[in-house]
Amino acid sequence: MQSGRVCDEVMAQLERLIAGGRWPVGTKIPPEPELVAALGVGRNTVREAVRALEHAGMLEPRRGDGTYVRATSDLGAAFLRRVRRSTVLDVLDVRTSLERDAAAAAAERRTDADVTAIRAALADRNGAGRDRATFVAADIAFHRAVIAATGNPVLVDLYAGLTEAVQRSVAQVDELDDDPDGFPGHEELADAIEARDPVAARAAADSYLAAARAVLNR
Repeated sequence: MQSGRVCDEVMAQLERLIAGGRWPVGTKIPPEPELVAALGVGRNTVREAVRALEHAGMLEPRRGDGTYVRATSDLGAAFLRRVRRSTVLDVLDVRTSLERDAAAAAAERRTDADVTAIRAALADRNGAGRDRATFVAADIAFHRAVIAATGNPVLVDLYAGLTEAVQRSVAQVDELDDDPDGFPGHEELADAIEARDPVAARAAADSYLAAARAVLNR
């Protein structure tokens, strides 16, 4: 097998591990010897694949420390580069455009499995306490579960590409918010989706998005 093809296959394996959540954004990937053993390929192939993903913006080398996951996809990396030149309010505008309609669509199209996933994500969010990283990750998982309930694969992929941008906005709101336990809309959104009520679902999304905007405008 040609070396270029082997490298492409190793890149695809690494991308699947990242996109699938095995290595979340911000975590360090295993060192090179472990990757060589796990993937069953040579050191040079692993090194080439990792460098390619670094060039794509999905991985970030940190001198003397290791290599960290920077984005879950090349689309996410492109968004992240753009978002770094934008404000969190700009990101919130995009979230508003997507999440309001997605909430209504999720209420209309959801399955029982979607409701179970949304409820589980909401429980994790509610149980995160004041560990900021845990809370942000749980909040992102909740919103992604809502997006998944729309059944629209294009929207799911688009939102996945925006994950890092959304993560940044959620983290900043969480840092500035004085009363995270009173932040509205999430319980109501889960209830509305389960009840198949698109009007209430849209209103719930409006509620938490407006609250986020109010926090950022203080």
